[in-house]
Amino acid sequence: MPRARAVEPEAQPGHVLERVRALLPGFVARADAVDEARVLPEQTIAEIRDAGVFRMLQPARWGGLEADPVEFLRVVRAIAGACGSTGWVASIVGVHPWQLSLFPAAAQEEVWAGNADALMSSAYAPVGRLVDVDGGFRLSGRWSFSSGCDHVDWVLIGAMRSGEDGRPVDFVTCLVPRRDLEVVDVWNPVGLRGTGSNDLVVRDVFVPTHRVLRNFEHRLLSGPGQAINPGPLYKLPFGAIFTSAVAMPVIGAVAGCYDAYVTTMRDRTRLSLGGGRFVEDQFAQVSVARAATEIDAAVLQVERNLSELYAHAVAGREIPTELRLRARRDQVRGTERALEAVDMLFKTAGGTSLTRGNPIERAWRDAHAGSVHVANDVERTLALYGKGEFGLTVEDTLV
Repeated sequence: MPRARAVEPEAQPGHVLERVRALLPGFVARADAVDEARVLPEQTIAEIRDAGVFRMLQPARWGGLEADPVEFLRVVRAIAGACGSTGWVASIVGVHPWQLSLFPAAAQEEVWAGNADALMSSAYAPVGRLVDVDGGFRLSGRWSFSSGCDHVDWVLIGAMRSGEDGRPVDFVTCLVPRRDLEVVDVWNPVGLRGTGSNDLVVRDVFVPTHRVLRNFEHRLLSGPGQAINPGPLYKLPFGAIFTSAVAMPVIGAVAGCYDAYVTTMRDRTRLSLGGGRFVEDQFAQVSVARAATEIDAAVLQVERNLSELYAHAVAGREIPTELRLRARRDQVRGTERALEAVDMLFKTAGGTSLTRGNPIERAWRDAHAGSVHVANDVERTLALYGKGEFGLTVEDTLV
């Protein structure tokens, strides 16, 4: 089986964050243009790719870095702190090599053997219709919210496999080449405007069997790709890896907002009483303290849980359901904490936060936009955790 070229030594996981930090001023400078264009420029995609971000969760056998997922999320957080849309695309597109690694070897070879830098977007809602035919399936449907789809070579699409009577019998993910679908430009939201999360349309396309992954395999922490990718990274739950990749750009955008807020407000926290007299604005001081602790708690809990999950995988231990549920609990609470923090900052910044395009206003919009992703559904996820604590059966594809 052909293998992709190896990553150069200087692009190893520990160096990706250093490379990304050098790119952050450029991401900040382009943030306004990204908002207006509703899509990332090719320059940004190329810079993220060349820094090694998109290969962090890619298997080493295909030229990837096979990094600790916490390292990947730290890179995402840094990028999102400069530009929420850029961080979102880096995270969502960057997490897909991890899922492709669970597909059959033939699918991985089809994508990576000739191009180790192949990129993938996704649209996981099972709105597609998949019908059995000789050698595979026929797929049709329309999907929304495929972030970064203008830049990719392949897409991962959710579908319901139908039986002979037309009734759904299985929930699967299909791997489809970009040439077999149409991107419909409909993305014009209030936040995360530059993610280009457009619609995808597939019209009766053939999908061979090796490009279909049954979603129940995620719940069982298995996948045919583990036969050639035996590393611990590929023994982790989809419900932890993917949802953390959805939450961290929100947390990162708010962390960047915090830095901008402190810089802006540092010289404005004394209120003039006239005659050269001043009084400190203790309300702003309390708000910044509350925001800081919420951001720290969000980051620390997400990283703690992923580190424990990864340690189990490295040691070859079974990952307990309790830990999987805790990871989901803290992931959605991390998003919720980030929103609480950005709301405090937005409010106490006063008129400064109202000007369109300033870092505080943009982060406020981006964080709230990212929070409505199904992976960040707080009440539904906390209910799952509660069921587990009460000894009830928990069945969910995102756990």
